[in-house]
This record gives sequence, structure tokens and C-alpha cells, in this order.
Amino acid sequence: MAAASFTVNQRTYRPPNTPICVICLDGSSDEYFNAAFSRNLMPHLAGITTGRGFRGLARAAMPTFTNVNNSSIVTGVPPAVHGIGGNFFLDTQTGEEVMMNSSRYLRVETIFPAAQRAGRKVGVVTAKEKLRDIFASGLIEHGGIAFSAEKANLATKATHGIADVERLVGPTPAIYSGDASVYVLQAGVAMLSGGLADFLYLSTTDYMQHKFAPEHPEVLEFYAALDKQIGELLALGATIGITADHGMNAKQQTNGTPNVIYLESELVAQFGGGFRVILPITDPYVAHHGALGSFAQVHLPDNLDVATVRDWLLKQPGITECHDRQTAAALMELPLDRMGELVVASGRDVVLGRTPQYHDLTALAGPLRSHGGRYEEMVPLFFTHPVCPEYQHLVNGDVRNFDIFEITCNGLQC
Repeated sequence: MAAASFTVNQRTYRPPNTPICVICLDGSSDEYFNAAFSRNLMPHLAGITTGRGFRGLARAAMPTFTNVNNSSIVTGVPPAVHGIGGNFFLDTQTGEEVMMNSSRYLRVETIFPAAQRAGRKVGVVTAKEKLRDIFASGLIEHGGIAFSAEKANLATKATHGIADVERLVGPTPAIYSGDASVYVLQAGVAMLSGGLADFLYLSTTDYMQHKFAPEHPEVLEFYAALDKQIGELLALGATIGITADHGMNAKQQTNGTPNVIYLESELVAQFGGGFRVILPITDPYVAHHGALGSFAQVHLPDNLDVATVRDWLLKQPGITECHDRQTAAALMELPLDRMGELVVASGRDVVLGRTPQYHDLTALAGPLRSHGGRYEEMVPLFFTHPVCPEYQHLVNGDVRNFDIFEITCNGLQC
């Protein structure tokens, strides 16, 4: 199992001679762990992290969306470097809105092919199929494994590095379920115990967090199920790092309806037509969020002054940030060429939409809980082993969720 060190995107990784497992628990704000720990529902994780392990917080990449942060975690760099600044962007060359769920939008290599070339057996499992192509980039041809829980039954040796996943793990789960996330961890356990992988990345889905507040019985049962699998990974000798891609907050009015600013409608009413509002949360999983999040890119008509529109937006209730392209790119580490003239973020309980007609809110699985802005930026950070002295300054400072592979590989086996 021993592997050489490897360098990717100017970070050097020195994995120990033990299984490595990094887990991204999608949408897991710290409140979910607090609720589960207080009820003794996560004894494996709570016991390790309150003993010899580590529990803290890390800062996610902006915007706080799935594709953005998973891409940062698996490359070790911010969106300005890897190029994926949202689930969607407007290609100004073609005028088309493009979903960035393909590795062709990545501008750097992930750490996985390098780890595989260095002697590790890499296994990557995502709940959502939309992330698999990004994770699999350059990996399968070097002998690694990458598949999704959503389409586990379609995995083949040639395309995913593994076949007969259902025989290994169990029947393919429904993507709109907590089972999809538990399946991801079960797959990690199965690959590790079967000798198929010793360098794991396991990325879940946030369906349960979108649907339930932290103290709801169903989500508490879900976190207990995750902890059971974490215990299995620990029993197999894994060194584990856990973080999230973003947090989650209720985005509702007091009457329970979604608290939405329809940004495109408001801009057209104030300034006239020609605006194009891009909602980077948009993806195929409409039951999660109805394409409503707390972050938007705004493309302006040519005849309008950017500062005029920016200053007007900043005066609107519920808008907490509005920056021109250059400022937002610098503050949020975003790819300049995949942005609008303005970047807008909203408050803790507010989401941004385009127009009422654009969003089918009947598809929502329950009351609106969503993410995307600053209020979902701080995410949990767990390690199941002590943090070495040379990494203490990082985990106790402005640590990022995309530092997790470096710390798990280099900073825990002192």
C-alpha cells in the first residue's frame, strides 16, 4: 500500500501507509452534527473527534454550491484556478447557458490520477451522477474507480473502473433519498474491505438537508446511519477527513413560502429589458432547491452603467452583496471569464430567482432550504487522528475545505 509522494497544482501529498478516506457530506452545516451528537446518535465520529481527533470549521469556496466546492476539494485550488464557478454559467461566445458537469470545464488536474500513478488504488464514489465525469477525469485509464450511487447499476469496468457494483454494495438507491448518501459510504467500506481501493473520496448528496432541519427525526436517523458506516471505515484502519461543500439554511417567509427576490423581474421593472440572470445553483435535481439559491450572476444590457445597477441593487432589502466582475473575482476567487458584469448574494433566509414563471416551485420536496451565499460558507471539518504541530496553524486559522486532502495525507500521522 505504500505510495510515493505526488504533487498536483503546487501541493505535495505524502500519504501514509494506511487507507486514506476523505468524505464530503453535502449540505452538512455544523448544526446537523450538533443535533446528532447531543442525542448520542454519532458515537463513532463524536468519540474520535472529542478524544484524539479534531473538530473545527473550514471556509468553503464561493459560491457555496456543489460543483464549485467538490471541484475545489478534489483539485486543492479555488474556482479561479480550476475554472468551475457554478453549476451553470453563460457562455458569452454562444449565448448559451451551460451546465458545468463535465471535466472539459476543469482547467487543472484532480489529485486522483496522480495518486493512482504514485501507487495508490483510488476509489471515488459520488451520490450524484453530475459529478462523476469531473471526478473520473484522467483516473479510469490509470486503473482507478469512479462511479455514482445514482447510476451504480450502469457502471462497467471500461467506463468506471468497476463492474457489478450492485453485487458489491447493493441495489441502486433512489437519488431523492437519504439512502443515496448512505450507499456512497457503504461503497467505500466495500471497496476498502475488498482490497479494491485504499485512497477514497466519498461525496454524498444534500437531499436530506434540503428537506429537513437539523433536529428533524428523519435527518437524525440519517446521520446515525452515516456514523455506522464511518465506524466501519475506522474499523478497517482508515485515516478519515470529513468536510462539506456548503452549509444549509431555511429560506422561507414566516408563512412558510419561499423568500424569493426575483432578480430579473426586479431589474427589468427598474431599468428595462436586456438583463440575463444566471443562477449557478441550477442543476437536474429540482426537488432539492427549485433552482433557487443565494447567489446570482447578472449580465447587463450594453447601454447600462455597471455602477448604477450595482448601487441600486445594494439598496434592495435582502441583498447583502453586489460586486462588479473584477471585484467579485478577487474577493471570491472566481474565474473571470465565466462571470457576469455583476455578482449578487443574498441574506441568510433569502434566495435569488429569475422570474416567477421560470421556477416550478411545485417540484420542491418540502419547505425551501437552500444555500449559495456567505451564510453557508462555514462548514464542518473533522479528522479522526491528531493534527500534527506543523498543521495546527492551518486548522486553527483560515483553513479551507479544499485543504482537506493535504491535511489528511500530510498532517495527521505525526
